[in-house]
Amino acid sequence: MPTKIEKDIVSGQDTTGHEWDGIKELDTPVPRWWWYTLWATVVFAAVYVVLYPAILPGGATPGILGWSQYKVLAEDQAAASSAQKGMRDKIAGADLAVISSDADMLNFAMAGGRAAFGDNCAPCHGSGAQGFVGYPNLNDDEWLWGGKLEDITTTIRYGIRTTHEDSRSSEMPAFGVDEMLDAKQIDAVADYALSLSSSSPAVGPGAAIYEENCVACHGDTGQGDKEQGAPSLKDKVWLYGGDKATVVQTINGSRKGVMPAWAGRLDEATIRSLAVYVHSLGGGK
Repeated sequence: MPTKIEKDIVSGQDTTGHEWDGIKELDTPVPRWWWYTLWATVVFAAVYVVLYPAILPGGATPGILGWSQYKVLAEDQAAASSAQKGMRDKIAGADLAVISSDADMLNFAMAGGRAAFGDNCAPCHGSGAQGFVGYPNLNDDEWLWGGKLEDITTTIRYGIRTTHEDSRSSEMPAFGVDEMLDAKQIDAVADYALSLSSSSPAVGPGAAIYEENCVACHGDTGQGDKEQGAPSLKDKVWLYGGDKATVVQTINGSRKGVMPAWAGRLDEATIRSLAVYVHSLGGGK
């Protein structure tokens, strides 16, 4: 309850005249330095709103200086692009073998390829290029369409089963769906295909079915054919899985994975840098 204002004997400060349970409240004024700081921040904010972009109740203002983060970013990107232009032009016009043998170009291509891979390829192939079901592992040295620098560049540039006129393209028949083989024949040839990666290929009806339907693409010993993107069946590397049920499913319905054509999306220097980087992951051919 209110009481009379008194002088505190310890601090020498007046009280407010209020008391609660014997506790009296000091009437301590706000320090001057605090008021100076408060008004300085108010002035700073007002000046900032005038000079720089700000969001106000009536909408956003550009600021009289014309500064923006977007403008700074664009300028920084332009400066970086200008600084890289000479090397990028060299990579775009150089032979792939020259890029690999020139230390400066190789280092630049590897750095650029790594960045481009993270932006464009990692969603399918993984950040470590380890691949996933249906997306090839790029760390091994098994290549569907060839592992030379030229082969990888062509695959990146034109893609696989795309609408580009130079796209890589192959098509395995859907032997079951198209009623080319019955369930027993598919089961038998699946056993034979799986046995090709062992030391002793199976004998039996699967061998004859394989010879009649599969040899043209996969080869008589299952070695595959990179000219037409037919995988080797001898290396125990399976794009969709190497268990019996998955192989039966592949033979029955076929697979038709698609990789985008990066020509027109990425410039030539980036495509070549990507090829150099990907080639380095699995050792190339």
